[in-house]
Order: sequence, then C-alpha cells, then structure tokens
Amino acid sequence: MESQVKPSEENEKLARLFAALGNPLRLNILKIVSSSDRPLHIKGIARIIKTRYPITYKHVKTLQEAGLVTIYEVGRSRVVSPKTSDLYRKITGFGEEILS
Repeated sequence: MESQVKPSEENEKLARLFAALGNPLRLNILKIVSSSDRPLHIKGIARIIKTRYPITYKHVKTLQEAGLVTIYEVGRSRVVSPKTSDLYRKITGFGEEILS
C-alpha cells in the first residue's frame, strides 16, 4: 500500500488562494474593492454585483480566508478592503504571464 504524502502548509495556503480566485464573482469583487480608494460596505458590493448580502458575504469571507482581503467591523456594518491596493492588477498580470 502506498503512503500518501501530506501537502505542506505552503501548498495548503496556495490551494486556498487558487480556489478563492477560481470563481468569476469573487474576481469581480476583488476588482471592485481594488479599484476603490476606501473600504467598501459588503451591502454596497452586493448592490454593485446584483446579488443578495448573504451570497456576497460568503464570497468575501472566502477571499478573507485566502488572505486577499480584510473585513472590518464598522458599527453594525462590515467593510472590505484588499490586502494591497494593486491586488487585482497583480492577479491579472500573473494570470496573463502564466497563459502567455
């Protein structure tokens, strides 16, 4: 019987990252929050992408777990900001580089 090698912690993090980036709606959310000069309310993002708050929150939470965005509590609201201001540009540049 073959023994399985457990993926390294680094590979686990990369898998979460690529899984988070593997959804067009999440990429759209990243594009929106990266293009804003200030954190955005999740409700506002939901309106922009024309989805309900719970669906938007689930996608934003996935992006947070992958280390791509930060969610802040502001009063009773939650706002989102990208980890870096040029996040979407970096992601699309990386994708273009791999595909060329």
